[in-house]
Amino acid sequence: MTTQIFNTAEVQDFLRVASGLTQDGGSPRAKQVVHRILSDLFKAIEDLDLTPDEIWTGVKYLNKLGQDGESALLAAGLGLEHYIDLRLDEEDRIAGITGGTPRTIEGPLYVAGAPVQQGKARLDLDADDNVAPLRIHGMVTGPDGKPVANALVEIWHANSMGFYSHFDPTGAQSPFNLRGAIKTNADGSYDALTRMPVGYGCPPAGATQQLLDALGRHGNRPAHVHYFVTSDKYRKLTTQFNIEGDPLTWDDFAYATREGLVPHVLDKTGGKALGFEQDAYKAIQFDIQLTALVNGVDNQIVERPRLAA
Repeated sequence: MTTQIFNTAEVQDFLRVASGLTQDGGSPRAKQVVHRILSDLFKAIEDLDLTPDEIWTGVKYLNKLGQDGESALLAAGLGLEHYIDLRLDEEDRIAGITGGTPRTIEGPLYVAGAPVQQGKARLDLDADDNVAPLRIHGMVTGPDGKPVANALVEIWHANSMGFYSHFDPTGAQSPFNLRGAIKTNADGSYDALTRMPVGYGCPPAGATQQLLDALGRHGNRPAHVHYFVTSDKYRKLTTQFNIEGDPLTWDDFAYATREGLVPHVLDKTGGKALGFEQDAYKAIQFDIQLTALVNGVDNQIVERPRLAA
């Protein structure tokens, strides 16, 4: 490592010019962020003695990442989403906010616009005999333990092939298959009839798996079910639970597994009375506790690109 120019006046002045700090127009926040990121990048090039070939390999990789549409997937795989959760946990600790169902990552596969139903919803719009019927039910309560009526519980998960509707490369799923939006009853209860989900892996030829291969890491997730839970009175919860017994439950490439988010899976009978086509089914009770607004504001709302249908 012989070339040391980062701390020279020439490079530091150039960083200010490149990030717009010498210009009157533009966004001060954008300038601040770009200056910091560009500075860290230049410093990393110097500290690691990156060659021009390695730098252009990185630029080419960014092109592939965009072409594959996997930037949000990579954000999960490199732990960026989990790091956001850790920061939010610390903000809650500092603010004295305790309790509540643990948050965890949203992931890249939410779709807005699922039909809203009251109390109960059937999510498995398409037949799938490869997995068992599943009933997910529970209560939504506030920090005081009292039921929260009319909370919106949004649920989405993969099918037996590990594919999500609206993102299924086979095109086989109906719109909003295995996706639902349920308003809780007066007693805070919700009920979803669906099928057991299956975990999935990153596209094997995609940019995310390409980088994970270079890191010696797998790109697989355990079976899981995603949740948004919103209420006018409490903060929005973004979470998911993993299916108990999945071998990857504690080895999730997206780092979404957290204590309190692996509920028990029970074997039940009486499925036909519930509306399933067969009598034997699986059941998961997943109760949710929301947390209080902060000075009357929900500081858990995250604005990010999402698909809507």
